[in-house]
Amino acid sequence: MADKRDYYEVLEIDKNADESAIKKAYRSLAKKYHPDMNPNDKVAEEKFKEVNEAYAVLSDPEKKAKYDQFGHAAFDPSSGGFGGGGFGDFGDISDIFSSFFGGGFGGGFGGSSGRRKNAPVRGDDIGVHITISFEEAAFGVKRDITYNRVQKCSDCDGSGAEKGTSAETCPNCHGSGQMRVTQRLGGMSFQSTTTCSNCRGSGKIIKNPCSNCRGTGYVKVSKKLEVSIPAGIDDGERIALRGQGCDGRNGGSTGDLILSVNVKPHNIFERDGYDLYCEVPITIAEATLGAEIDVPSLEGTIKYKIPEGTQPGTRFTLKQKGITMINSQRKGDLIFKVNVEIPKNLSEKQKEHMRAFADSCGESNYAKRTSFLKKIFK
Repeated sequence: MADKRDYYEVLEIDKNADESAIKKAYRSLAKKYHPDMNPNDKVAEEKFKEVNEAYAVLSDPEKKAKYDQFGHAAFDPSSGGFGGGGFGDFGDISDIFSSFFGGGFGGGFGGSSGRRKNAPVRGDDIGVHITISFEEAAFGVKRDITYNRVQKCSDCDGSGAEKGTSAETCPNCHGSGQMRVTQRLGGMSFQSTTTCSNCRGSGKIIKNPCSNCRGTGYVKVSKKLEVSIPAGIDDGERIALRGQGCDGRNGGSTGDLILSVNVKPHNIFERDGYDLYCEVPITIAEATLGAEIDVPSLEGTIKYKIPEGTQPGTRFTLKQKGITMINSQRKGDLIFKVNVEIPKNLSEKQKEHMRAFADSCGESNYAKRTSFLKKIFK
């Protein structure tokens, strides 16, 4: 055992390394020296065995404690340097290898194979952007869209074989699309799963490829579709049309068509959820005396009476005059704020009337101003 390197040195870690650091170091080195990564490399093979030996001890708290106290002498050489315990936690090692190579390891690790390449695969989703007006979003609209999708070839029905012929089962993998490769390292055997090179993982051999799809079984086509945009949809929202995407492979389901909706801004209204907001300018006389004003809505102008003495910035709410809620008959509200417009470019006569009006009011008609001045000069 004098030739054995220190296990911490093998894994290139400090003796105070925790479980996470040990596993991280092992992952990196096991991948670096794995036989699949270094075919016919004896040096890498020995490094790989050494890394596994070190990890099997340092990943086991009990063995690690013995090793920290007695070093390599803690383990009986007759049991292969592991105190009769072998590699210990096979499940953990198998999980790590599986993350590297996408398949399990048989033999000494008892792993399971990864997903076969000829297993059912769901078709891809397709994303399409569509731009509509503010009113179309509020009331809903139908639109024709055109997009490209991948679908089964109609000539060969997705088989990839010319009409009158059929694909044959691969004689090498017997239709599985995968081959198992066994390697022996020292007294252990490693079994990995690889893609069959004869059929490239499809499990089928096509001797007479379809001329339309060139043996792929699929073609790209342009499709036109009428889509319904529901009333109430908002900018940036998406609509999923199930089964309108690309066809799946090997019996897999069809993907979806995902519509991303862009809504153009309105020149009067702003939207928050299902409520609408806008500003309505009014005159000093209307604000002072009260008046019936015209308020815009998406369904036309609405008459609304504002009270006498309405202050600038006052908000009023019109119930159920906002945006229709999706899949509902209910609507949001329309909230409008009045903005009192101050007249400009008055004539001398108009200014004279305004001064006379101001003098006649005095301070008693301006409660806010009076209160403000009292706070300043108290």
